Amino acid sequence: MGQLVNWQSIDTVLLDMDGTILDLAFDNYFWLEFLPQKYAEKNQLSLEESKLFLANSYGAIEGKLQWYCLDFWSERLQLDIAALKYSIKEKVAFRPGAIEFLEFLLEQKKHVYLVTNAHPKSLEIKLLNVSFHQYFKDLSSSHSFGYPKEEQSYWLLLQKKYQFDLKRTLFVDDSVKILKSAEQFGIKHLLGIAQPDMGKGIIDTAPFDSISDFKKIIYND
Repeated sequence: MGQLVNWQSIDTVLLDMDGTILDLAFDNYFWLEFLPQKYAEKNQLSLEESKLFLANSYGAIEGKLQWYCLDFWSERLQLDIAALKYSIKEKVAFRPGAIEFLEFLLEQKKHVYLVTNAHPKSLEIKLLNVSFHQYFKDLSSSHSFGYPKEEQSYWLLLQKKYQFDLKRTLFVDDSVKILKSAEQFGIKHLLGIAQPDMGKGIIDTAPFDSISDFKKIIYND
């Protein structure tokens, strides 16, 4: 494999949070195991019935801003989603090489921004358990723009806010759909994450190059 990133051509780095710098295992566990159990207990359902209901509910609005909104799900399910997430916050963890990568970007004096679809309450919970705000010029939730990263309106507002050069910006995300949205907007340097959930297997990020450990692009090996 050739050099994935030519750092001399990069001024700005936009980084996703869940599945990119943080292990997606936390969110997968919460939404696919922990929440179904709590919903089943509250509504006197079997775990299988609860999982089916939630899977259908998730699928109906996947990729829309509501899908990422803790307040929406709290109202929809009549459960305090933020409090439930907070109760298992110790499960939040960095992905391999994430801290080393953030320190590397700091040393390289890149303009680094966290750009996440996560709800502000979810971002706050993550920061309570793993500290990373000091590595970024700013942390932004798509909820502050009113659009998720899947939509072009998001990128228009983000670029207006941060004034980054599309040709000299690297965007890293674990979602192929979101990477395609960034590509459509014109961001030149794009990179996927091969294993967002470290407890699961490799995912296909084609047509985008991907990494499983950030050390690969620190040292370009």
